[in-house]
Amino acid sequence: MAKIKVTLVKSTIACLDKQKKNVAALGLTKIGTSAIHEDGPVVRGMIKVVSHLVKVEEVE
Repeated sequence: MAKIKVTLVKSTIACLDKQKKNVAALGLTKIGTSAIHEDGPVVRGMIKVVSHLVKVEEVE
């Protein structure tokens, strides 16, 4: 299965609680931190909620 790298590029200070929890569930804590996840519908849904805060790249 493909993997994706998710990087936090904006702060979560003024975000909704749901968005903050999604960022934490993705394993992102500070701006610039990255996490690698298996690509799937659950992870894609979490990324869609916080798409304005993160950058997504495909990893081989």
